[in-house]
Amino acid sequence: MQKRTLSFWEIWNMSFGFLGIQFGFALQNANTSRIFETLGADVDQIPILWIAAPVTGLVVQPIIGYFSDRTWTRLGRRRPYFLAGAILSSIALYIMPNSPTLWIAAGTLWLMDASINISMEPFRAFVGDNLPEKQRTLGFSMQSFFIGTGAVVGSLLPYVFSNWMGISNTAPEGVIPDSVKWSFYVGGIVFLLTVLWTVFKSKEYTPEELAEFERRDKLAAQPEKEKPEDRTKNIKKQLYSGIGMMTVGALVTWYIFDHQLTKELYILFVGLVVVGVLFIMAANLRKKNVKNAFTTIVTDMLNMPDTMKKLAWVQFFSWFALFSMWIYTTAAVTGHVFGTSDTTSELYNDAADWVPVMFTVYNGVAAAVAFLLPVIAQKTSNRVTHLLALCFGGVGLISIYFITTKMGLLLSMVGVGIAWASILSLPYAMLSGSLPSAKMGYYMGVFNFFIVIPQIVAATILGFLVKEFLWNDPVYALIVGGFSMILSGVLTLRVKSTKRVTIDE
Repeated sequence: MQKRTLSFWEIWNMSFGFLGIQFGFALQNANTSRIFETLGADVDQIPILWIAAPVTGLVVQPIIGYFSDRTWTRLGRRRPYFLAGAILSSIALYIMPNSPTLWIAAGTLWLMDASINISMEPFRAFVGDNLPEKQRTLGFSMQSFFIGTGAVVGSLLPYVFSNWMGISNTAPEGVIPDSVKWSFYVGGIVFLLTVLWTVFKSKEYTPEELAEFERRDKLAAQPEKEKPEDRTKNIKKQLYSGIGMMTVGALVTWYIFDHQLTKELYILFVGLVVVGVLFIMAANLRKKNVKNAFTTIVTDMLNMPDTMKKLAWVQFFSWFALFSMWIYTTAAVTGHVFGTSDTTSELYNDAADWVPVMFTVYNGVAAAVAFLLPVIAQKTSNRVTHLLALCFGGVGLISIYFITTKMGLLLSMVGVGIAWASILSLPYAMLSGSLPSAKMGYYMGVFNFFIVIPQIVAATILGFLVKEFLWNDPVYALIVGGFSMILSGVLTLRVKSTKRVTIDE
């Protein structure tokens, strides 16, 4: 029994919901800093306000992945999560631009990011569930295409509304302009409708069929019975890892307190203490032969496949770079390139409107090259292709420091777009073959840790670095991000893979 080869339009339908998901992310990424600044946030406060998004993802993603692996309803295995997340996301997209205060906006970002993650996380596993191995690269490329397309339209909306439809682009102090509000309203509708399309136009295999596929999949076959000494060794490793994380986190937290360093650093190192405690708790429960969702989630995190561990570093530095861009592009463009910080001025708002246009360009480039990267990878390798793409992205971010024109800013985004297309597809193509199909949802959720953790790091240290060491000029955060992206490309060479990308007609 084999999974059948799906047609182009069947893969289109199962990926179509990503159009709406990325529509929501594009509005969030391009406009949240603007909303925060409009509601009174200082430049060095913006990263900590963004912390809601990655912290939420860190908690939500593995839990949703774990339970979606074990779910079956009349709607299927993954589709109930698509639908629930879409409904909640649409509500949050309506609330966000109507936030009356800064802290309500920050809380809404928390709700919005959690909701988007509920929809998004199972989509990666959806490819693994429904497509045979030879079509998975095509499936991830299709998702990349919709991500790029959705982000293009979503990022461009405020500019379209203000420049083409005459909707006001300015507002009194502390009020979000109507062009931004209407963009979020449209985004909520698109999000819900596209996910509904995937929910009702796609099918999932029955539990019996999935069980048969898993039985035949050597990665998901019943493992050899674990030897007592191996289990004891693994529990000790988990325990000592937890003690190490807790100790390091506690010592650094004390150092931050003793030297009165920026309070945002507490989030990172108190978080490390919490993870260490969770590892210790799981190890002690395993000693007592307790097996439940908690011990499984924490233990499988420890026992990641080797390919996944190496890709984790690649993801860390590439997403650190992306998060620095999302946080600081608005402030860098308005301040460094256009020379204004007055959020009520026409110059500031025109410059801020150009940021979504820039993001439109990089997402448009990503959509355009989504199906080109697998062709290049077939002639070279996934690793080399990803290295080249990330180097283009890094140079694009660094170049913003030297640019003084609007058109020059768009050119810098071409390199970022090439990197973005690769980040959305090639790491998953390299990873998917190493994952047990029975835990596809869970491990895809854990893999997103290495998207979330660098965001937490960026949100906790970038504000501190910009304020204390980078002359309070946000453009230097983009330079740091550029070098981080190049480093992630170099680290890709550590990932050993003999497989080449398969191109399906």
